[in-house]
Amino acid sequence: MAKFELSEQEGMRWIDIHLQHEMVRVESGALSYLIGDIAIHSKLMPSFGGMIRSLMADESVYRPTYTGTGIITLESSLGGFHVFRLRGESWILERGTYWASEGAVDVKFHRERTMTSLWAGEGLIYLQTKVSGYGQVVLTTRGPVEELTLLPGQEFVAEGNYVVCRTAEVGFRIRRPTKNYLGRFTSGEGFVRVYKGPGRLLITPTPYWRYYMMQLRAQNQELPSRTTT
Repeated sequence: MAKFELSEQEGMRWIDIHLQHEMVRVESGALSYLIGDIAIHSKLMPSFGGMIRSLMADESVYRPTYTGTGIITLESSLGGFHVFRLRGESWILERGTYWASEGAVDVKFHRERTMTSLWAGEGLIYLQTKVSGYGQVVLTTRGPVEELTLLPGQEFVAEGNYVVCRTAEVGFRIRRPTKNYLGRFTSGEGFVRVYKGPGRLLITPTPYWRYYMMQLRAQNQELPSRTTT
């Protein structure tokens, strides 16, 4: 079993993968460096359908595999990483959150309904990564991760992309924040994402502060002014 180890220094975080005659799959371009007898394999050309689905999902076409014995160090981030284990179930990951997984994990795409895609502002096709089977999966996140369990019929409502991933049985839709139509304009909220149980969610309630500041600068927004008392 591969070992995924989270390290942190100077506010940056990264994942070290320890292999002993094992194979893992890693997001394209995620490698920082490696040591040991490890072979990298990447397909020369994906299928046409696979390439189209990958581009529509805003995910990498290529996800190379690393096989052998040694240590792989992946790129560092001001955000975070979360390692969890599949035990025969399937999880649907938000765009851009897949980072790495053990070789036995099946990695495919999941397509949302057209109306959900349109309401979510994702266009006609909304594709996400789907992981299934047995083994460990690594997610890249904007902050610390919490797990929620939804009971049958119970809903989790979020104004924004707070959900990192969900088990496949959790329902997902987009709706107005209020029951009456005009209330959407007076509530101060846009459309909300509704997740309906049963099932489990992984959420990021708040980003790491360094990541948040980086995002503000990237968006050319002014930093919050300091107030004095």
